[in-house]
Amino acid sequence: MTCTVAQAEVYKRVDAQGNVTYSDEPLDGGEAIDVKPVTTVTLPKADQVREIVERNRRNEDRDQQTSQPYGKVGFVAPEDNSAFHSGSGDVTFSVSSQPALRQGHLFEVSLDGQPIGQNASGQFSVNNVYRGTHEASVNIVDGQGRIIQPGQSISFTIHRPSVLN
Repeated sequence: MTCTVAQAEVYKRVDAQGNVTYSDEPLDGGEAIDVKPVTTVTLPKADQVREIVERNRRNEDRDQQTSQPYGKVGFVAPEDNSAFHSGSGDVTFSVSSQPALRQGHLFEVSLDGQPIGQNASGQFSVNNVYRGTHEASVNIVDGQGRIIQPGQSISFTIHRPSVLN
């Protein structure tokens, strides 16, 4: 929007009956008066307004997407409270989110309170996990490692052969 100030000479004349006449040309028996400037506003064209509205809508949609929480962040495998045999102690975690992971976000999986990795694929492998019951958790983090949204925690038990058994 642009603003301009229009200013011109204005003349005022009062006749014998008290009638007041204004003009932009000098009048007999009239005097020039000071008029405060009038501000005029030039509105944008309709195409410009539509473009601004559309740009604002896209920005709002983008901001809303990045600020909306994920509906679900959890483990696909292993299942909660599962027990399985793993002679080598290898465990593969598969995690997912609903909606899908957003750009700039990563899954972070922790095993027994210790982070084991971050990635966008949702697949994590850990080798030589001791026998017994373990806790795993998943979070969604941003590029700086800050937790965007905590996810599911699970418990699972690994059975491994022993020299004693």
